[in-house]
Amino acid sequence: MTSSTDNSLITNAMTVDVEDYFQVGAFEHDIDRNDWDNLECRVERNIDVILKMFDDHKVKATFFTLGWIAERFPHVVRLIVENGHELASHGMQHLRVTDQSRPEFTEDVIFSKKILEDIGGVGVKGYRAPSFSIGEKNLWALDVLAEAGFKYSSSIYPIQHDHYGMPSAPRFDFQPIDGQAFIEMPVTTVEVMGRKIPCGGGGYFRLLPYFISKAAMKRVNAKDQQPCIFYFHPWEIDPEQPRQTQAGLKSRFRHYTNLDVMETKIRKVLAEFDWGRMDQVFLERQG
Repeated sequence: MTSSTDNSLITNAMTVDVEDYFQVGAFEHDIDRNDWDNLECRVERNIDVILKMFDDHKVKATFFTLGWIAERFPHVVRLIVENGHELASHGMQHLRVTDQSRPEFTEDVIFSKKILEDIGGVGVKGYRAPSFSIGEKNLWALDVLAEAGFKYSSSIYPIQHDHYGMPSAPRFDFQPIDGQAFIEMPVTTVEVMGRKIPCGGGGYFRLLPYFISKAAMKRVNAKDQQPCIFYFHPWEIDPEQPRQTQAGLKSRFRHYTNLDVMETKIRKVLAEFDWGRMDQVFLERQG
């Protein structure tokens, strides 16, 4: 990992939220959780493609992985670890934190952390909430994560969005709990005319022209002198996935647009920026 005030040498954090197409928030009202085990899983094939992409570009990344995936595909977890990537938690069953009580959330994060550690054979330091569902009304969740032994979270998106977001949150990594070293690492935004604009991957990266995301991330590196945090999902590089025709038009537009070009766009961003794991980019930087 490099470290320099020269933005061309800043190491950014590459992350993957390991979930399958039927587990996304956009389809939570259209696909019954009880049917998950009966649906075609595509995550194995897609993780193989992602690991090959990262290997081609000599990139190490952080994989925020669902416990549900780990239980059914333990070899996927082991492949992630064997290839030198960081294993982190995405919770158990992609339940929004906003839909859980504190005891329920505590059980979820402890159980999923143990499953990942038992299968992967490594300590799990990081957590990302499904659908970035930690915000002003449930900041207690960060205390739960620290108590469960996590070193950091990447669960707050400092933007206004119809499904998530905490616009008042800092744009860059901060320590949300007094007297503790626990870090919250928001997904990257660029400030334009006083507004925080998403530029950390996901649907925005897939839907918008590549040059917009590239320019925004370069600005964060150069003007803010900060590393970017980028994320995407395995299903986003899989245009052959089963179509959910019962879902609403808005959900289908968000989910399916530009799936056929996403792999090419990710390869571009891998080639044009320097990337590392979350723990290396942030935890090592802070000692």
